[in-house]
Amino acid sequence: MFTGIVTDIGRVRAVTETNRDRRYEIETAWDVSGIDMGASISHAGCCLTVVEKADGWFAVEVSDETLSKTTLGGWKTGDPVNLERAAKLGDEMGGHVVSGHVDGLGKVVSIEQVGGSHRIVVEAPAPLHRYIAAKGSITVDGVSLTVNAVDGRNFDLNIIPHTWEATTLGRLQPGDAVNLEIDMLARYLARWQETA
Repeated sequence: MFTGIVTDIGRVRAVTETNRDRRYEIETAWDVSGIDMGASISHAGCCLTVVEKADGWFAVEVSDETLSKTTLGGWKTGDPVNLERAAKLGDEMGGHVVSGHVDGLGKVVSIEQVGGSHRIVVEAPAPLHRYIAAKGSITVDGVSLTVNAVDGRNFDLNIIPHTWEATTLGRLQPGDAVNLEIDMLARYLARWQETA
């Protein structure tokens, strides 16, 4: 589990096709000696398992399923990546409960500066848009955010200057794809309504 609070912007160091999956080496400012083999780390909102590590980087392997359902399939050497280590009992819950399982891809519709912040409008795919509510939580590329408003399949977000600079959200452009994870409570409430 994660909180959606990004603690490092890593960088793709290498991309390798293996006989099983695609392998990414990720550079990080973290002290990787404290990362266990098999640890779960959120990469732009995708929970991936550490399979190798060395000073200043670690490696993960990504299945075809994940590559086809997320933005990870387009990653190239040098690309920045939002990173978050898994939450531990007793950690501060600064964001919301995030599983690291991407529900779908959204598309950035527009970005505008509003004072010191930025307003981003994202289009969610159907039927995922049904689970997004004003003032509810959503994870975009691994970042826990509050939805300001919803209009059909579009929803808008206010990105404060700190988040704009401390994550990859400040690099987004209209037309870019983003990984979306809906709020876990919304998912279970919708399922309950379907079966009630």
